[in-house]
This record gives sequence, structure tokens and C-alpha cells, in this order.
Amino acid sequence: MTTLQFQQKLMSLQDNMMNFALMLTANREDAKDLLQDTTLKVLGNQDKFVDNVNFKGWVLTVMRNIFINDYHKTVRTQTVIDQDVDVYNVDVLNDSGFDSPDGSYQIKEITNAINSLGEDLRIPFSMYLSGYKYNEIADKLGMPLGTVKSRIFFARQELQKQLKDFYRD
Repeated sequence: MTTLQFQQKLMSLQDNMMNFALMLTANREDAKDLLQDTTLKVLGNQDKFVDNVNFKGWVLTVMRNIFINDYHKTVRTQTVIDQDVDVYNVDVLNDSGFDSPDGSYQIKEITNAINSLGEDLRIPFSMYLSGYKYNEIADKLGMPLGTVKSRIFFARQELQKQLKDFYRD
């Protein structure tokens, strides 16, 4: 494939790339940045493309990898370490509150309460707990955003009823 053919093929994928970038970032400006970064990376690595490989799949894999690497870089830079703390001797277990038999029991109770929710409430709620945003959950489950918000709200209400003994006034 000539350089011109390669560039034309890449330009013909810009709409697909933008859609994929929007799916990954859920933000138009971040998606544009990701699209630009991917385009530059692909153009800079044309020599690594093998002709018999799915071009679109290769390009979208490059995009996904850039997104993942940027995410990890962001997480690392946002991690704050107190310079006055001896990080090698931090007593993490005692800070958690769950190192005692009571704490371990509480985790089991909370987990059982979540697992006892109906699937229609448990799945969106678990995804929310895992860090997904409402719109991401709606996209992944193929349901309206309002339905996702309602189900998470109802799951919280149900868990509050089941776990009322854990609340301290």
C-alpha cells in the first residue's frame, strides 16, 4: 500500500474513529483529542502496518491503546502521596475499619444485600459502584438514561432498608 493510499484509507475512517472515541471518552473535546492523537500515531507508524491485516481494526486498536495509556497516566498523576508519610510502613489494614471480625461480617452483609437485589436493580447499581457513569451504563445496557438513574435510586433505597442497622445517627 502506498503512502497516499494509506492516508486516504485513514481519512475515510475518521467518522468511525470519532464514534469510537466518543464511546471511549463520553466527551466531545476529549474524543477530538483522542482522534487527533490516534491519527498522528497511525501516520507515524505506517511501516508497522501489515497489508493483510484488517486496517480498521488495527486503527481502532491503536486508539483504544492510546486511551488506556492516557487513562493510566492520568490516574498516576492524580495520585497524591503525602511526603511526610513513610509509604513503606503504612498501616493500611488498621485504617480500613474492616480488619476486625465485625468489619469482615459487615462486608459480607453488604455484599449479600447487593446480591439479593433483583437483576434489574443489581446490574446498573453494581456498574455504578464499579465507576461507570450513568450515561455509560445506559449505553452498555441499552436503556434510557432516566431508567438507569431510577434503578440506581431504587437500589439505594432498597439497600438502605436492608442495611438500616449499619447507619449510625
